[in-house]
Amino acid sequence: MDKRSFIKIIFIGLAPLFFPFKIFSIEKKIINPDLSEEQKRIMFGEETERAGTSPLNFEKRKGSYHCANCNAKLFESVSKFDSGTGWPSFSEALPGAFKTKVDYSFGMKRIEYHCAKCGAHHGHVFNDGPGPNGKRYCNNGLCLIFIPD
Repeated sequence: MDKRSFIKIIFIGLAPLFFPFKIFSIEKKIINPDLSEEQKRIMFGEETERAGTSPLNFEKRKGSYHCANCNAKLFESVSKFDSGTGWPSFSEALPGAFKTKVDYSFGMKRIEYHCAKCGAHHGHVFNDGPGPNGKRYCNNGLCLIFIPD
């Protein structure tokens, strides 16, 4: 075994100790043909919409928020709050709604989350939110569909 292979094996074995978040892959991404080009860029190119552009920032009705690609239910309206960031924000996701991975873009460590059902990128979760868990799910509005009760 050469030195490079040995280092690779050691790194893979130790990676979960340093990167405790799940690293995942979706074998075959199903992309909804009704998505706009901007939605596709955000959800499958991991881009971000401009802050303050989502009508969902002003949504106050009771209901639920679903993935715009696969319609999986992700958030309840009771967890939505105004974070002042310009993106729809939630303090809590529904159990099993997302898978996470570490994102080192922009020179910092952030936790990126993707729909567990279809793999679509939705945003990043931060530890500066309200409530007992202190989470802020900062979601791209174009990735969501609001369904009122």
